[in-house]
Amino acid sequence: MSFIVLTAEFAHETNTFSSRRADHAAFLAHEMHLGEDARRARRGTNTPLGGFLDVADTHGWQTIHAISAAAAPSGYVTRDAFERIAGCIVACAQASKSQINGVLLGLHGAMVPEFCDDGEGELLKRLRAVLGKSIPIAITLDPHANVTPEMVALADIIVSYKTYPHVDMRVCGHHAAGLLQRTMLGEVKPRTIRAHRPMLEEVNGGRTDIGPMIDRIARARAYEAEPHVLAVSVNGGFGNADITEIGPTVLVTADISVSTDLTAHHAFAQSLMDDVWERRFERLNNYLSVDEAAQRAVAFDAAKGPLIIADYADNPGGGAYGDGTNLLAALLRAGVQQACLGPMVDPELAASLQHSTVGARMLVSLGGKTDARVGGPPLELVAELVSLSDGDYVGDGPMIGGLKRSWGPTAVLRVDGVTILVVTQPCQIYDQQQFRAFGIDPSAMRVIALKSMQHFRAAFEGIAGDIVVCDSGALCTPDLAKLSYQNVPRPIFPLDTDFNPT
Repeated sequence: MSFIVLTAEFAHETNTFSSRRADHAAFLAHEMHLGEDARRARRGTNTPLGGFLDVADTHGWQTIHAISAAAAPSGYVTRDAFERIAGCIVACAQASKSQINGVLLGLHGAMVPEFCDDGEGELLKRLRAVLGKSIPIAITLDPHANVTPEMVALADIIVSYKTYPHVDMRVCGHHAAGLLQRTMLGEVKPRTIRAHRPMLEEVNGGRTDIGPMIDRIARARAYEAEPHVLAVSVNGGFGNADITEIGPTVLVTADISVSTDLTAHHAFAQSLMDDVWERRFERLNNYLSVDEAAQRAVAFDAAKGPLIIADYADNPGGGAYGDGTNLLAALLRAGVQQACLGPMVDPELAASLQHSTVGARMLVSLGGKTDARVGGPPLELVAELVSLSDGDYVGDGPMIGGLKRSWGPTAVLRVDGVTILVVTQPCQIYDQQQFRAFGIDPSAMRVIALKSMQHFRAAFEGIAGDIVVCDSGALCTPDLAKLSYQNVPRPIFPLDTDFNPT
């Protein structure tokens, strides 16, 4: 039996402390494809749509793809951007509601529009208003989702990625689409339940390469093999959002076609959440100051590969501005040689350099232009202009292999012993092509300073002699107590430490 399935992708991770709003132009700059263009761009790639299309091909579905849209993590999604993109998806549902048998959505789970706390819940509510309750809806989520009760109530099937770095997005798409196929055939009747604790996020951000999340994911996979269990998702949450429904969750999507008794599933989900709560003080990362990181770089023996310094706090992948200068300033003070740093998000400087002469030395004001109070002020430097570019590249690593991306107008500068990638569009480093495409060979460096926290490991861990992480004091500082929360429910960990949930 062949089915007609509506598909779409709409993703944003909203750092509500950021002053940069995600408007429609921000989605256009990062990822915006309609219909067949989206299928061409994302087929065979590590994306939810890549997985959806694989399963569609296997089962002979006809897919109606509305849109694939994503913006770099930042502040609130503007109402205009949300209405345009959500409106496209809902309009497709309205136009085809008499035909479609199911819906597949690739979402993030931490989207906060200007007008509500729960972007994904709002989209699902609008779709249900058009499609009713009978059409099954399956969604994929990033494990940094803040999964709300409304999302759980409105989506039949929820499957989150099980890896961080997220190298299983396509696999997750397979899982969700396979469950939708079984639902449309009438083999299963899915329902999702949720467990939660009063925390901003899992203490290690859901890291899956080491630490307690390895065992949690193993337990989740084992429980998925139990009768009537369709999916188990362990979400670390996203703590840089000042909203009421925030924090880590465990979801179990179960088949209730035989029995509606969810007692065992609730017990399992609560047991995993108990483990997250009980191990809330077990932080894996040792965050260096920028000066400590620079001194480590000076003394480092790179015989086995470069030292990678990951600036967690200025990570654009968490909504930081990416123009923090504190780490670069420390590297320059320490006289670190044979180093590269990227990205430095400075659209003003990148634009001003586009008609300059490559090889020229000039005085530049670099970085720190969004908010000098976080991450450091602009640096006045004498720099050599190494190269200029339109910023386009194609990923070749485990996360974005085959996907076309762009930094926008880009310049490479050299200041003393540090080569700096200056870009227009914010994005964290998670692929070596983000350096290589612009003439910077990471493997030839003694030191690689990059703005990312965990995703870089997918492509860079294999060449690293060692890895350290630092807190440069920028917007994504791991010390969440430094952020001015107003809306999260209290008490909540780690803002409050001396309490137990009832």
